[in-house]
Amino acid sequence: MELISSAERNQLFESFGHDAFHLELRDDYSVPAEDGPYESWLRGTVDNAFMAPWTQLMKRVTNSGKTVRRVRVVTEPHSSYIHWEYATAHVNVEAGESIRWLPRHKLPEDLAFPVEGNDWWLFDDKLLAVGRFDDAGRVLGSEVIDDPETVEECVRVRDLLWALAIRHSEYTP
Repeated sequence: MELISSAERNQLFESFGHDAFHLELRDDYSVPAEDGPYESWLRGTVDNAFMAPWTQLMKRVTNSGKTVRRVRVVTEPHSSYIHWEYATAHVNVEAGESIRWLPRHKLPEDLAFPVEGNDWWLFDDKLLAVGRFDDAGRVLGSEVIDDPETVEECVRVRDLLWALAIRHSEYTP
């Protein structure tokens, strides 16, 4: 399996036509770039400056009329990492992203997640960037998949979860 870096994945935002969707299924992400800000937040200090490259990209994309959406499937009660994501989500929303939350216990019982239950970005219902992680939860990169059957299954899951999930403005941890 060939993986692309997070920077290479972010380049996909420069070329998609109308919609990018992210499904997040983990209650903790061991992202090295977030270690410092997350640890600071745990100590009571808020510094969202690390998000600037992402929010600038999101503003550019959404100001051009494209949509960027994400559903975060979360365990309740939340991990401290999910509390931090919730506390910083307003920054994503202000940059133009639409975020919804779905408590894990509200998932349909018969739902089987595609791509081995990994997180994924879906671009224009045509291309997937599937997140791959090591055993410690660190991001290894993304696998690009354009197989029509796999993409179609992700579109189905996206539509189902988007309809079930709670808007960020209405969700309270």
